[in-house]
Amino acid sequence: MALDPSLLEILACPNDKGPLLYFVDEDSLYNPRLRCRYLVCQDIPNMLIDEAEMVEQAEHDRLVAKADAEAIAFTLSAIA
Repeated sequence: MALDPSLLEILACPNDKGPLLYFVDEDSLYNPRLRCRYLVCQDIPNMLIDEAEMVEQAEHDRLVAKADAEAIAFTLSAIA
C-alpha cells in the first residue's frame, strides 16, 4: 500500500524543508540534496532526522536515475 496522495502533497524533509522523492516499491522517501533516505514502515514515514539513512554516491546515482526513468515526482509538487 502506498502513502496517501494528500500526505505526499505536504510532506517535506524535516532537515532542509525541501521536497522528497517517494519510492513506493522501496518503502522510502529520499532527499537527493542531502543524500538521506527516510524509511516508510507500515505506511508510516519515519521522518526523524537522527534515524535517516545517509546514502553513498553509487546509491544516490541509482535513486536519481530511477526517479528519472520512472518519472517519480517530488513531494510538494502541488505547491510548487
